[in-house]
Amino acid sequence: MTERATSPIRLVLVDDHVIVREGLRHVLDDPADFTIVGEGGTAAEAIVLAGTLHPDVLVLDISMPGGSGLHAVPEILERAPQTRVLMLSVHDDAEYILESVRVGAHGYCLKDSAPSELRSAIRTVFSGDTFFSPLVAQQVAQALREGRAVKDQEPTPPPKADVLSPREREVLRCVADGRANKEIAALLGISTRTVEAHRDSLMKKLGIRTVAGLTRYCLDQGIDVGQSLT
Repeated sequence: MTERATSPIRLVLVDDHVIVREGLRHVLDDPADFTIVGEGGTAAEAIVLAGTLHPDVLVLDISMPGGSGLHAVPEILERAPQTRVLMLSVHDDAEYILESVRVGAHGYCLKDSAPSELRSAIRTVFSGDTFFSPLVAQQVAQALREGRAVKDQEPTPPPKADVLSPREREVLRCVADGRANKEIAALLGISTRTVEAHRDSLMKKLGIRTVAGLTRYCLDQGIDVGQSLT
């Protein structure tokens, strides 16, 4: 376990919403304990900030333009191995949570948590422990219980992405990038109903029914969701 430094914990905040970062600054306005050394709004910026500033803790959102925060965690840790990564997200889905652990994050806190819980989460991961919001911990426990129930079954790997049509692949990348159906429709120049149809079709073909699962699929298949679709 890392000893508590006498100096404040050095933080980098990465969230695509400026108003969220302003709220975080307000919550963490305690110079004796925290100092914010950098801010960003994309996964790519998180990687750069980690590599140049080497913060003690990087507070990272999941759904951001240009790529999921989950995609960035391995490279963040490669560039700044001493940095602790705390995911801060609206998603309480077990697959998001388990995926964050799989890629190397040290904690997972929900955005609707109390300010005191966020401060505690930062101190906890900085100290060398892991932190999960209470609801998140319940989701992990439930997922583990369900996993134990089928642990003797050999999982069937999902099919390769070439089973998808070109349009389904485009929709897949957008969904894994955290985009809503309406936003995808505007980006691709199709109707929202068509997006929903493609989304349903690709989920059936891949046997994956959650956004977190699709994000992991893209990671496993080497599909870069941050690439331009134009």
